[in-house]
Amino acid sequence: MDERITELEIRLTHLEDTIDVLNQTIIEQHKLIDQLQLQISILEKKLKASAASNIAHESEETPPPHY
Repeated sequence: MDERITELEIRLTHLEDTIDVLNQTIIEQHKLIDQLQLQISILEKKLKASAASNIAHESEETPPPHY
């Protein structure tokens, strides 16, 4: 009987260690996802800002060749 209890305690300890490792992995992945979402947001803003600035104002456009 003592051997079974000891074996169960050993298994429980291994399971707790595995849960701790998995939990730490999830925490690290969550931080990475947050960083990536922030980077995407910044890149979207930069892309929108640069796309708008590439269009010249009508007064700055050169007239077409037939004028």
